[in-house]
Amino acid sequence: MVLQSVGVDVPSGRRVKPAAARNTSVLLAFTLVTNLADGITKIALPVLAARSTDSPGLISLVSLALTLPWLLVALPVGVLVDRADRRRLLWLADGLRLLAIGVLIAIVLGGRVTLVALALGGLVLGVAEVIALTATSALIPAIVPRAGRERANALITGAETAANEFAGPFVGGLLLAAGTGLALGATWVAYLAASLLLLLLTGRFRAAGRDDPGAGTSTDPDSVARQIGAGLRFLWRDRLLRTMSLILTVLCASWGGWLALMPLVAHDVMRLSAREYGVVLSALGVGGLLGALLVGWLNRLIGHRRVMLADLVGTFAMMAVPAVTTDLWAVAGAAFVGGLGGTLWSVDARLIGQNLVPEHMMGRYSGAARLLGWGAMPLGAGLIGGLAQCFGVRAAFVVFAVAVAATIPVYLRVVTEERLAPALRVPGAADVG
Repeated sequence: MVLQSVGVDVPSGRRVKPAAARNTSVLLAFTLVTNLADGITKIALPVLAARSTDSPGLISLVSLALTLPWLLVALPVGVLVDRADRRRLLWLADGLRLLAIGVLIAIVLGGRVTLVALALGGLVLGVAEVIALTATSALIPAIVPRAGRERANALITGAETAANEFAGPFVGGLLLAAGTGLALGATWVAYLAASLLLLLLTGRFRAAGRDDPGAGTSTDPDSVARQIGAGLRFLWRDRLLRTMSLILTVLCASWGGWLALMPLVAHDVMRLSAREYGVVLSALGVGGLLGALLVGWLNRLIGHRRVMLADLVGTFAMMAVPAVTTDLWAVAGAAFVGGLGGTLWSVDARLIGQNLVPEHMMGRYSGAARLLGWGAMPLGAGLIGGLAQCFGVRAAFVVFAVAVAATIPVYLRVVTEERLAPALRVPGAADVG
């Protein structure tokens, strides 16, 4: 069976419903197309900014605009996801993307490119990404049976890595060489195609059991605040989910710091050529892809708990190795291990959340968890820059390595097999047909 081949325990004599396989395929295709387009825009906007100014700070602000919405709107978007039709929210996200890219195309063709326009376009695209990723996370448990979620998460995480980190930037570079208008036009077509793919989804797209006592209407500011508070309290009161989210904050801050500081380290400390620096970044991405392919087999072989622990060890290595050596292959090897662990954690953490969190709370849980995780990346980038400025690059990496190491005993104490069991158990008749 295909699910057994990727490490999902399916009760004997049962098969996954065809609708579930179809929904997984549609979400996989949607993720591939939108992340390919996202990868192109993340290359195109800074390139356009560099043509308008030679200030590194101003150029970085355009890139920051793409990620800043995770700090600004993740929580209210979580409320929206719990109260609205999640497929329509994916259409809303793609509508915002089409609008932003369309305006940017008009500006580029008219020769009126400004940093303000690029930053605003980046903010709109960033908000769309928050909506799309939060809605997708909440949609999976509604339209994919429990027995198929590990496979769905592994495929979708692998697609995100392949399209956003490899194919998107590569294709974006080729298209930009042919013309900025062509690159943005291809992105617009990709988002439109992704919107059409969503027509193939089947099932229920609103959360079941979504009536919260005293919630009021989702448009009432007081109601929104209460619903955000309910989501935060739910996350905080569950010791397993709270601990995993706080550990993820440290891990994502470390990733944000590594990505921000490594270009400087590669150029000024390691004296790498562009090709050699590409080896380091490729090792990170290849590790992530391999993690998506192996996660099911590893879960079967050593268990989910040890698989997730591998991310803590990998991220520690990724931060610690540049502090003790400038050897290209050592740093690339640590990046590979870090990328591998990052995907392993992502797949299993998503699976645990989807199986433990009530469906009517998934949007708010995802928003809060991603705020702590993805929102920590720009903060980590700023913190490691300040540490490197004051104490040097090696000291900055040491501080982050120590922070990651400090999460390991906490993880081992809290994330036990007993606490994980309810999230990883596959019921016999309820979820497969």
